[in-house]
Amino acid sequence: MAELTHFYQLFQPEHYDIYLDINRATKTISGQTKITGDAQTASIAIHQKDLAVSAVQADGQDVPFKLDADNDAIRIDLAKAGKTTLTITYTAPLTDTMMGIYPSYYEVNGEKKQIIGTQFETNAARQAFPSVDEPEAKATFDLAIKFDEQAGETILSNMPEIKTENGVHYFDTTVKMSTYLIAFAFGDLQGKETTTKSGVKVGVFGTKAHQANELDFALDIAKRSIEFYEDFYQTPYPLPHSWQLALPDFSAGAMENWGLVTYREAYLLLDPDNTALDMKQRVATVIAHELAHQWFGDLVTMKWWDDLWLNESFANMMEYVAIDALEPDWHIWETFQTSEAAAALQRDATDGVQSVHVQVENPAEIDALFDGAIVYAKGARMLVMARALVGDDALRKGLKAYFKAHQYGNAQGKDLWAAFGAASGIDVGAIMNSWLEQPGYPVVTASVVDGQLTLKQQQFFIGDGKDAGRQWQIPLNSNYDAAPEILAETTTKLGNYAELRSANGKPFRLNVGNNSHFIVKYDQTLLDDILANLDQLNAIDQLQLLQDLRLLAEGRQISYATIVPLLSRFAASQSTVVNDALYRVAGDLKKFVTPDSKEEAALRQLFDQLSADQVTRLGWAPKASDSNDDQLTRPYVLSAALYAKNAKAIADAHQLFVDNRDQLATLPADTRVFVLRNEVQNYGSEDLFNALLAESRQTADASYKADICAALTSTQDAKLIAQLIEKFEDADTIKPQDLRAWFRGVLANDAGQQAAWDWIRNDWAWLEATVGGDMEFTTYITVIAGIFRTADRLAEFKAFFEPKLNTPGLTREIQMDTKVITSRVALIEAEQAAVNAAVATVVK
Repeated sequence: MAELTHFYQLFQPEHYDIYLDINRATKTISGQTKITGDAQTASIAIHQKDLAVSAVQADGQDVPFKLDADNDAIRIDLAKAGKTTLTITYTAPLTDTMMGIYPSYYEVNGEKKQIIGTQFETNAARQAFPSVDEPEAKATFDLAIKFDEQAGETILSNMPEIKTENGVHYFDTTVKMSTYLIAFAFGDLQGKETTTKSGVKVGVFGTKAHQANELDFALDIAKRSIEFYEDFYQTPYPLPHSWQLALPDFSAGAMENWGLVTYREAYLLLDPDNTALDMKQRVATVIAHELAHQWFGDLVTMKWWDDLWLNESFANMMEYVAIDALEPDWHIWETFQTSEAAAALQRDATDGVQSVHVQVENPAEIDALFDGAIVYAKGARMLVMARALVGDDALRKGLKAYFKAHQYGNAQGKDLWAAFGAASGIDVGAIMNSWLEQPGYPVVTASVVDGQLTLKQQQFFIGDGKDAGRQWQIPLNSNYDAAPEILAETTTKLGNYAELRSANGKPFRLNVGNNSHFIVKYDQTLLDDILANLDQLNAIDQLQLLQDLRLLAEGRQISYATIVPLLSRFAASQSTVVNDALYRVAGDLKKFVTPDSKEEAALRQLFDQLSADQVTRLGWAPKASDSNDDQLTRPYVLSAALYAKNAKAIADAHQLFVDNRDQLATLPADTRVFVLRNEVQNYGSEDLFNALLAESRQTADASYKADICAALTSTQDAKLIAQLIEKFEDADTIKPQDLRAWFRGVLANDAGQQAAWDWIRNDWAWLEATVGGDMEFTTYITVIAGIFRTADRLAEFKAFFEPKLNTPGLTREIQMDTKVITSRVALIEAEQAAVNAAVATVVK
């Protein structure tokens, strides 16, 4: 089914006139699309998917056509090549897959309502209107929409509405753009608007299930983000407005449609009075990410999906650049370290992982490119390295030239490197291509050999990996001047270690700042020196030390048992990033114990030792004196105390529940999940279970919904687990967009794992039919691989998924995740005894 010929090679559209008549009651679309363009040959192809095409005309005359469902095509025979206007008349269904044109469902005061929205990335525009649905096929668009309109409803699109006649809403002609960025929505919406310094109208919209003040935070961030980007990119925002719209049903996190950005409600709307700081940061970075795309992705678009990283990696870096400028007190780059860097390093260490730049043709496999840990996180780390190499002045100069050269057109990765290179005088492409084109990353071993400080690079693997002799140009970022700026060789010697140590007066370190995509393995001499001077390390340095030790243990290069005695040395840190790294390591020790064993009891005791002083310091209630670090650290230590079965923590959480039984949603947002989960696990009943499930259905607060999900999926009651799984396919109770979190919660629960695993195997066909068309589908497999840890589960995983290996879009994920579970099983078998002995020694 591979599209060996891009349709753009056959027909190059210049302008679309799109008319859509949408009936929500019958869930049907009647459409007519006129496409003016240049036919390169008399036989052309136009994309369509699930459209019932009744007529095709060229320049007003009927022409022969046939539908080619296997290739999503209308095959059209023209009288001759050249300039032509096609007119295609068709009908189509509204979907319920959150792709194409689809309804979103919600309730207001018990009344079920819907709004219509769109999601066209990567190749779902063809489900809405016939088009050359490829990123290179940029054109201008005139959109006219009629619908079963009711009084007071709002309709939004990429461009401003210019008139309404006979119930048809006409929108201004777009700039030249790709089909996947077209968007519109209509329904009973509320909105708030403001204007940037340069005159761009900015608006935030959502359903009336939300309070009006839930739009305020996003409006402020969106306005200031656009102002920041106009300055940073030195390129004006190209459209009259920037609308941000929260859709109740949305498969991804957000989508950068040009001028009408769509979001999950959780990532746009929030209660300004009761939202945890980490959630505010998450919403802010999502908004900044999508608005970064308005230039990087929308104004200049990748030529084909193999350069998806051009869009996503850059926007992923820029969200942090922007929010760091807008909210400097947040120290948002610390979040980059705990989320993006950690995800990239974990995923990129499995043999068979995709590179950032991936060749792809089959439309069914394009969605599989959206590997968050690689195209987003690793790609962003790669660009952070590039930014550090060239500096911000050259970066901005290069970007301005890049936008000017390619605006309203398409680009490839080499074009970006060329722009940075011209601005900086550095051959950026030569350095960065080793990261872009190769999968994986190196471990740099630093050791003292015959008195010489020696560095060696080699690809790092978690699990079995075939060493293909890959080499990288590694920005070393050392604290010793003797180390080169870039390590391009396999091995290099820096000189006599004793002399270097004496001259520098501090332990030798690499990757200071943790911004380069590699890890460091210090020999015992160098590691002991670092540990002896731990108080000299800042928070990022300490995070990096724990991060690298954990990964080396995962890769069987050191033993987890050697890390266990070090953990207590980090437990008093008031830094969020250190606590994140500390509890990531501690959490990884859980895989070495079996439920209700003496080994698990010892591990719980270790968690108690690590968290007790911090719980006493911070308590359950937020304080006016809390620093940002305090707010962000409190959840780590309270979660640890509850895992430890600390009696006081359990009692305190229960008392909070009792005191707020009638107003659970008002509990402080950063600790509410622990109160609810503690109640379900330790004081649970069927009445409580049903009450919380009803709350989940009724609330429009996505954060509260997520907390209830985490609580209910932790129940130890087999009967209630069975009742919960029965709701997995009830969209009125659990929306398909949220199902993965509910499934993961039950699967990670020892009491529910078998039931959840049985459900997904028995109802895979239902799951595929419901969410199989979107880019999140493969993450169900990732979720399973993140939890399974026994040889029996590995065998069951293989038995179920290996027959699906040839399913387009699933192949790489199944292969990768089989390796992930295999390596975990082997690690546990090899390390279990030593790790549990180390824990027992520490807690004596």
